[in-house]
Amino acid sequence: MTPAELRKQCENGSFDRPTAGYCDGYVQANLVALPERYASDFESFCRKNPKPCPLLEVVGPGTTLTSRLAPEADLVNTLPRYRIWIDGECRHEVKEISAFYREDLVFFLLGCSFSFEEALIKAGIRLRHVEQKKNVSMYRTRIPLEPSGPFQGEMVVSMRPIHWSRVADACIITGRYPDVHGAPVHVGDPDMIGIRDISSPEYGDPVEILSDEVPVFWACGVTPQNVLLQAKLPFAITHAPGHMFVGDLKNELFARGCCR
Repeated sequence: MTPAELRKQCENGSFDRPTAGYCDGYVQANLVALPERYASDFESFCRKNPKPCPLLEVVGPGTTLTSRLAPEADLVNTLPRYRIWIDGECRHEVKEISAFYREDLVFFLLGCSFSFEEALIKAGIRLRHVEQKKNVSMYRTRIPLEPSGPFQGEMVVSMRPIHWSRVADACIITGRYPDVHGAPVHVGDPDMIGIRDISSPEYGDPVEILSDEVPVFWACGVTPQNVLLQAKLPFAITHAPGHMFVGDLKNELFARGCCR
């Protein structure tokens, strides 16, 4: 399936699942849409926190059409699922946002670790959530973020169990992709970053960690959703965790930060 075909299926409502493992080789992105009066502070927040919030494209206000990641893809209906945030709470999860769109919205597309998974798989590193067609496991942590305006809080991370002999390889490979979260932020003991129960992720699906595997944690683009809980903005829209925008650019364009 090509990215354009996947986006078309999102438009007609026939694609309604996490995007991990789909459209190998193409960039995936997290979505945050905010009223224009918060856009400057949020863009500053992304610049201050590039690991969890690597900024790939800004769209709007007054338009919903992308230009960089795909030619004129409409962000209103080209993701599988969206979340609608009211006063800091997720009130709705929907398949398109035309009923909630406002002219003052600014859309931010942030890099996603699904984009480097192809490189890991090509290197022979197994990814259990992809093999089992699950969403990746995501956790809240105690890792602090640099604040900007109303945006502050702690990082969300994604976790992939990696065979102990391939952990260094995974770090080197993903480190080539700083615009899609880059190298891990933590390896090993989850308690050290505030994760009390590795079997119960706050977002996504749990996966088994085998005795010869190590949990490896990457900064995650769901971080803004954790921040929105604290900012309590009157209105915001995000993707549903794991349900990404899939663009037309190849992942290799983002290697070593060449597409900043």
